[in-house]
Amino acid sequence: MDASVIPPRTDIRGDLRRIADMVSTGARVLDVGCGDGALLDLLTREKGVDGRGMELGMDGVRACVSRGLSVIQGDADTDLKDYPSDAFDYVILSQTLQATRDPRGVLLQMLRIGRRVIVSFPNFGYWRVRLALLLTGRMPVTDRLGFQWWETPNIHFCTIADFTALCAELGGVTVERSAILDHDGRQLTSDATTWRANWSGEQGIFLLRRD
Repeated sequence: MDASVIPPRTDIRGDLRRIADMVSTGARVLDVGCGDGALLDLLTREKGVDGRGMELGMDGVRACVSRGLSVIQGDADTDLKDYPSDAFDYVILSQTLQATRDPRGVLLQMLRIGRRVIVSFPNFGYWRVRLALLLTGRMPVTDRLGFQWWETPNIHFCTIADFTALCAELGGVTVERSAILDHDGRQLTSDATTWRANWSGEQGIFLLRRD
């Protein structure tokens, strides 16, 4: 093995596994905000996808390149407009939507670029988050929201109910599949519209289709 290439990871997060399950074998995939390339590497190795990535931080770009992945530095808020329409079968945004300046605009660009879109995000309506805010009067810090308010990159918190409402507002968008996960990444329900999903889910994953 080439010593310059990082071997595949074995400690893949449960939510990334769930996302991979939503992607068809051999698909064309753009992973936006791909971080160190863990998901893109998984999809390439196990699903044989034709994968591309975009990552804002140079450390992440370098980590991806070390894995042999095709990744460029870019900003979801400004650079998605440069991609042609219908360029990919799937566009993925994992745990990043809340860190964008214009989540609605980013989502629209993704729906233009990809035939399907997969979005995952931490649920600010999760009961532990609500309780922490109620009891302490301070912005909560959790595993999924792991920053103090003054240092967080998360600038647009949303709940599962907020996201489903946005999808309905956009029009011409179908939630084809969803997975509401607990603290350990286990699926609680596949119905994101119930009160239980918004109350008990620590994170949500949505597969969207443009009608």
